[in-house]
This record gives sequence, C-alpha cells and structure tokens, in this order.
Amino acid sequence: MKFIIQRDKLVQSVQDVLKAVSSRTTIPILTGIKIVATEEGVTLTGSDSDISIESFIPSEEDGTENVEVKASGSVVLQARFFSEIIKKLPMDTVELEVQNQFVTTIRSGKSEFNLNGQDAAEYPHLPQIEEDSVFKLPTDLLKNIIRQTVFAVSTSETRPILTGVNWKLENHELTCIATDSHRLALRKAKIDAENNLACNVVIPGKSLNELNKILDDTNELLDIVITDNQVLFKAKNILFFSRLLDGNYPDTSRLIPAESKTDITVSTKDFLQAIDRASLLAREGRNNVVKLATLEQSALEISSNSPEVGKVVEQVQGNSVEGEELKISFSAKYMMDALKALEGNEILINFTGAMRPFLIRTMHDDSMLQLILPVRTY
Repeated sequence: MKFIIQRDKLVQSVQDVLKAVSSRTTIPILTGIKIVATEEGVTLTGSDSDISIESFIPSEEDGTENVEVKASGSVVLQARFFSEIIKKLPMDTVELEVQNQFVTTIRSGKSEFNLNGQDAAEYPHLPQIEEDSVFKLPTDLLKNIIRQTVFAVSTSETRPILTGVNWKLENHELTCIATDSHRLALRKAKIDAENNLACNVVIPGKSLNELNKILDDTNELLDIVITDNQVLFKAKNILFFSRLLDGNYPDTSRLIPAESKTDITVSTKDFLQAIDRASLLAREGRNNVVKLATLEQSALEISSNSPEVGKVVEQVQGNSVEGEELKISFSAKYMMDALKALEGNEILINFTGAMRPFLIRTMHDDSMLQLILPVRTY
C-alpha cells in the first residue's frame, strides 16, 4: 500500500474514527485504526465493538485531489501514536507506505516515522446491515434531537436500558425519550420515512454523544438504518454504527400528568439565571436543591438554604401564575439542564402538587417536553 494524502483531510478523518477507539478493549487489534486504500480513495475505521465509525476520503472531491493512491492495500496502525504523529507533521501532505511485516513508513517533508502495523484481515468486520428500514433526517435536526434528550439518560448501570434514548417511530413521527427515573426529556419530530415504517429501539446515550460531535451543522439529509440490534447513521463520507440496548424501555407515558393545578409562565432567561444564582449555595449540600414558591401578583420566589454556607432568596416576576398556591423543591441542576434544552424566550411550567412530577415546555410548541420529579424537603 502506498499513497500521498492531504494532511488536514487525514487529521479530520482520524479525529472522527478515534471517537470509537477505546484503550480498554478486550480485542487488542481494536486499539488500532484500520486504513484501506483503493483507487476510489482511503477509508479509515475505528471501533470498540459497541460503536464503529468509518470515514471515507475520496481521491477527488469538487475538482481537488485529496489522495493519490500509488498502490492499494490495507493496514492497522496503533490509533494513539498514529493520530499524534500526523497532527504534528511539518508539511501539508503525508505519504504512507506499507512494507514487509506491515511496517508502515509515514513521511512528510524531512520527517519520517516507521510504525509497526498489523494485518487488516484480522480486524473485525463491520456489521452487515440490510437496508430495509431506512428513514431520513436533516443533520441539524438530528443534532438538536440528541442535544435536547441525551442529557437526561441515566449514568448508573443498575438499569442499563435507561442509559439509552428510546427512539419510537410510527405514523411518520419520531419520538425520542430519555429518563433516569428522576427526570425525563422528550422530543418529537415529523420525518420522511418510506412505506410507513415503524420501529422502537433504545440507542446508547454514549453513542449519540459521539455521533453529535462528528456531525456538521448542515441541513443535508442523513440516512438512518435500523435493524434488530444495530443502528447505522449514514452522512456524507461517514458511516456511524452503534449497537442497540437489549430489553424493553419502560412505558413513560403514564409518568406524564394530564392535568395540572398550578400553571406558571415566565421568561426562560430570567428564570434560568435566578436558578443558577440560587444553586451557588445549594451546590455545597449533597442535593443541590432549590425551592420555588408562588407569591401575589404572579411573582415567584426562588430560594436555597445551605445550613453551613448561608441562604439566598430572590424574586422573579412571572408573566402569569394561575391556579393553587405552590411551594415545591427540586434539583437546580435538573432544572437548568431542562431549561437549556428548550428553545424559546418563554416557558410554561405545569405543576400538579408539591410531590408530583411537573412539566416544563416552551409556549406554542408541542414537540418538546421536560419533566422533573420534585425533591422531598421537610
């Protein structure tokens, strides 16, 4: 194998596939990046058997030459060293040549490295996916959906299914739900699916986070292929495979209260900043709890009391407060996460009592919903 490649293209591709490479893998060859050169271009692959990422650098793109392949072939190189080397090479082009015993020479300008490679034939094959169930989403919408749900997945392995986001597709509507059993984030989107496709899968939160880092903010359509145990995201020159979580996702629809006793509308920014200030003292305690109370004339009181540190009380003017008087306590972090995920200048919060879950959403938008369970304070 021998080729000359634009260094910035190679660095970008390596950064992308590196996100799937783990140092803590039971299969030693997976600590490497697989490189395959053909006349069409160069393909890089990284995998930790849960996530696999394939990045393709075409020989020619929009009239500019990225790669000149002099001899096709393949090799697996240690990801850590390879990525560090190419980032620090002196010139804009890099030459890679594989010699006997997979020893790979990397040249750029007057700099030359030799890296011991491995046989690419021993690298595990990527999952073969039958493309029966495919639907399309604009990339920027997908990034938003991930950002607005993935923060609410559970980080504890006691219920592994909750470490993923539940994607449910029916009647051309995609519903994504994440919960750690203390809070819940829900996002819906209309999608373009062939022959009324339906599916119900759980995608690991970790996979979605990594995918989000790789994708560019474009409105180009991206193909999503779902099988029994894998999901594949196909963007331009990138394939991102992730295994799905086994098991049934709990039915969260009964968590979402249908009626409410107190409804508050308030400016998102004012409310978020007040919660942020109240949490400054709450952070010391193990629970990060702030209290909210309704006052006369649509005012809200936000307070926090940390016996060792001190206390804070602040009033925020709500746009409207309807229904019963309310005093409720909740995690400041959960509230701030929820507010940052919502879009819009004004939010509506529906409470059904001091000990029941409450809903936060943006005005006139049914596609997003955040739910938080209050904290018992005596």
